[in-house]
Amino acid sequence: MRTGIGYDIHKLAHHRKLILGGRLIPFEKGLLGHSDADVVVHAVCDALLGAAGLGDIGMHFPDTDPEYKDICSLELLAKICSMLKNKNHRICNIDLTVFAEKPKLSPYKAEMEVNIAHTADIDKELVNVKATTAEGLGVIGSGEGIAAMCIVLID
Repeated sequence: MRTGIGYDIHKLAHHRKLILGGRLIPFEKGLLGHSDADVVVHAVCDALLGAAGLGDIGMHFPDTDPEYKDICSLELLAKICSMLKNKNHRICNIDLTVFAEKPKLSPYKAEMEVNIAHTADIDKELVNVKATTAEGLGVIGSGEGIAAMCIVLID
């Protein structure tokens, strides 16, 4: 059994789509980044890579590579899951928390879980998504960004 932890944060910006957990979220801003900037999936990716001892997301999918410009982060997750499978690792569970002042994410958590589970080829019951605010504190609380933290267990 091995554990991994992942964290990601991106700045909110106008003229970007907000995609979290592979779900387009209606909001006036989106996350700024080279890919779709899905902090939820990026945190999962880093947690899985860490648990398997395979580095981090930037090592495998650098933001200097035009191949990954605006890529759907679920595609990156699928590649990472394939890497884990090739090393005979099995995902036991994925638990993550999204930190966002706005928008409220409760209506979208179940779909995020399904998207991640489907992409990772695991049961939905093995994925748990939680959301919280920063109570108005810091860059998240002021609405400047959104972050996610994830812990995984692999066998």
